[in-house]
Amino acid sequence: MLKIKRIYEAPEPDDGCRILVDRLWPRGISKEKAALDLWLKEIAPSDELRHWFGHVPQRWSGFAQKYRLELQDKTELLQLLREKLSQGPLTLLYAAKDEQHNQAAVLAELLQE
Repeated sequence: MLKIKRIYEAPEPDDGCRILVDRLWPRGISKEKAALDLWLKEIAPSDELRHWFGHVPQRWSGFAQKYRLELQDKTELLQLLREKLSQGPLTLLYAAKDEQHNQAAVLAELLQE
């Protein structure tokens, strides 16, 4: 089972392995409150792509395509996520306010293909 959720939501028992996929640590969240198993900041979009996107919904399609291209160079990190998913429930955590247009959504789609 794979799901994505904002890191600001409370951890739940069915989250399984909780992995933060943001490059920057989320504001106002302590490490204890985050209850992470792993912070995989290296799999997050590049700073350049993140700044270009700026969470503007009209740029979503372009962002998703460009992020997938960046992920082609991160096969080891994607394999790690696939291994975690094969071991049980996996929750990809992100800090963005937009629950539909964020890097975790792209990663989840890619992992489910």
